[in-house]
Amino acid sequence: MGYGYGLGAFYYDWTYILVIIGLVITMIASSKVKTTYAKFQKVRNHSGITGAQAADMILRGAGIYDVSIEHISGNLTDNYDPRSRVLHLSDSTYQSTSVAAIGVAAHECGHAIQHANGYVPLKVRGSIVPVVSFGSALSWPIILVGVLLSFNQTLITVGIILFSLTVLFHLVTLPVEFDASGRALKILGDSHMLYEDELYGARKVLSAAAMTYVAAAAASLLQLLRLVLLFGRRR
Repeated sequence: MGYGYGLGAFYYDWTYILVIIGLVITMIASSKVKTTYAKFQKVRNHSGITGAQAADMILRGAGIYDVSIEHISGNLTDNYDPRSRVLHLSDSTYQSTSVAAIGVAAHECGHAIQHANGYVPLKVRGSIVPVVSFGSALSWPIILVGVLLSFNQTLITVGIILFSLTVLFHLVTLPVEFDASGRALKILGDSHMLYEDELYGARKVLSAAAMTYVAAAAASLLQLLRLVLLFGRRR
């Protein structure tokens, strides 16, 4: 098959292998975090505290009193919202006494502590969210319009630049997530909230979760590389 530049190029181009590689990486990371969480969700922490109680203790220990802790439905849907200053803990974390739940709750507290301390990467990520959302929504439509208009290189380039904003978001997310996990594990260890063997479980859970962000960044980079390879041939 030659390197044609009609719409068929989207379906028969060899660069699809990059997309497939990205999907495989993402699926492996997702499977890993689910199996790791399931394993340590069965391990009860020695003090019997719940994820919500652990979060409350960590926030108060960090001198943070203006962040509320709320239950949110779902599994592993935990998150910290810096706009409303609310820490959401999912069904599998809020009332659970497992080592996995304590690790996840501590991780989200790590984000709250980042916010309170003015952690720069978190600020950067928050500031680019509107631009990234805009770019993500328009990148592919603009690229497709450029293709339909006899491969208008200007439109295609604009579309690729907009897509690259998504890649930037994933890359900025990495230090934010790794730092939050690092803070969480240090607090859990220093406070003796978890024993050393329990801390091992929490570390495994957070490490697996971190790999999902690495996988997402890798997948977006591979997609960007595909776009450059696919449309760069016309230059």
